[in-house]
Amino acid sequence: MGGWQRWHHLVALFLAAVALAACSEPSRPDALRIGLAEEPRTLNIWLASDANSRKVLSLIYQPLYTNDPETLDLVPWLADGMPVYDPQGLSYTVTLRNARWSDGSPFTSRDVAFTGELIRSFKVPRYASKWRFIRRIDTPDARTVVFYLKKPTATFLTGTLATPIVQAKEWAAAAETAQTTEKPLASLINHRIRQPVGTGPFTLEQWRQGAFLHLKRNPHFFGTGLTISGRTLGPFVDNLIYTVFGTSDVAILALKKGSIDMFWWPIQPGYMADLDRQREIRLFTNEKSALYFMGFNLRRPPFDDATLRRAVAHLIDKDFIVSRILQGHGTKMFSVVPAENRFWYATDLPRYGDGMSRESRVKIAYRLLAEAGYTWRVPPVDAAGRLQAASEIRLPGGQPMKRFTILTPPADYDPHRATSGLMIQEWLRELGMPAYARPMAFSSLLQQVKGNHDFDAFILGYGRLRLDPGYVRNLFHSANDKARGWNMSGYHNPAFDDVADRSTAEMDPVKRQALVVEMQKQIAADLPYIPIYKPSVVEAVRSDRFEGWVEMLEGIGNIWSMCQVTPVDNDGT
Repeated sequence: MGGWQRWHHLVALFLAAVALAACSEPSRPDALRIGLAEEPRTLNIWLASDANSRKVLSLIYQPLYTNDPETLDLVPWLADGMPVYDPQGLSYTVTLRNARWSDGSPFTSRDVAFTGELIRSFKVPRYASKWRFIRRIDTPDARTVVFYLKKPTATFLTGTLATPIVQAKEWAAAAETAQTTEKPLASLINHRIRQPVGTGPFTLEQWRQGAFLHLKRNPHFFGTGLTISGRTLGPFVDNLIYTVFGTSDVAILALKKGSIDMFWWPIQPGYMADLDRQREIRLFTNEKSALYFMGFNLRRPPFDDATLRRAVAHLIDKDFIVSRILQGHGTKMFSVVPAENRFWYATDLPRYGDGMSRESRVKIAYRLLAEAGYTWRVPPVDAAGRLQAASEIRLPGGQPMKRFTILTPPADYDPHRATSGLMIQEWLRELGMPAYARPMAFSSLLQQVKGNHDFDAFILGYGRLRLDPGYVRNLFHSANDKARGWNMSGYHNPAFDDVADRSTAEMDPVKRQALVVEMQKQIAADLPYIPIYKPSVVEAVRSDRFEGWVEMLEGIGNIWSMCQVTPVDNDGT
């Protein structure tokens, strides 16, 4: 399709979307109008694994604790104060705020206990692992909950207490019915919710599928007027209107026209320059809690050699990848924990090759391998210390290094990882390594790497890491080296396993921090993964309509923003 035809096609799509919205959406000049890339799949909190469902439900169902937007520290939300730990009884006592559900009924300890028992009895995916170590839950009164643990488990604070709480009255009948069916879990997660009852700042008013969702301010929201983490909470808008767009093109046209106030989806680089020129549009750039990395199969040579992996780490130019491939919209990484997760991040890790020229990178990698017994028919550095085209690298035993493959997702799935793989291929060839980048359909790649363990190296990523660093143990503990297990590289280190196991049972955050730092140091030394980069998240809003957006890790699309944004006073001086 030619450029002129494509433009007319986009305009037609846009006008159709606007016409649909005009016929369907409530006309409310005070509403915050949010564009979604896709329609939410469900209003059932136990089924909601897609981002668009969570963007709605996160404003309805609330946890006991959440994260401070600046420090990421755990702060009381539905809870009134921090949990009190009894090491003798291995229990935590949580006092609840005087809150109400959106139907006006009191929020009580029974709702918390019911939520936990429902998750445990149905083994609800995404939540069951956060509750399986709970021995029992007591409710001595309406505003007190006592959690008894089977064993010390550090993720209780960041996982269990961050679970959204549902109303017992709303879910009791559905849970009871589901238990009588042949497939109780399937029955529960497919239970249709038409009007979710929550404790959040908004409640559902209307959902016209394929067109829009209308949320209105919850008059019973416990947070209104409270100051939490130094912020006095609203919400200060009465209505949220989510409009569903089929493509980013149409949504961004709507944003430029002023039909929506925010497009709740990462802005891709191709749109940024145009949006940046719009006087009424503001772009926000924030970091993601993410990790994109190169992994190795430590079960087979030559990548079972840590020296070889360190040489590869020196050759990878992360600055080039971030500046050229990501076009500056990302950050290079040196740990499997993002630097923005400040409490858990290890600051003094090796930064292999950082800031070095290509010549320095090749010479250091060459020296590392030569000292370890690797040889070449033609080495990458000649007798005078000058770089030259290397060929036929040989392993310490004298045998030639076999051709190996770096698996990547295809360019139409993720051009950043696909292009990074091609660049790494060329950088490794500078040392005479017979590297070949191979794009592969994402599902096939996962099967090769995670299912079959049939690979040499790969480039993958985690687009949204949990703030709790428990995932570091999951990724590298030897117990997880199994088909479909988290330990895709097959990393085995008894010293790491010991520290990782102790970290999961350490209830003191400061003591656990020291263990998590030690885990990062071990991974940075052994390099089963080479952390490469994480992309930034860029979001766009109308600056002439609302202000007060709260920036944090993962961007401005968060509950703090929705409790803080206020209409711009365009009538002021």
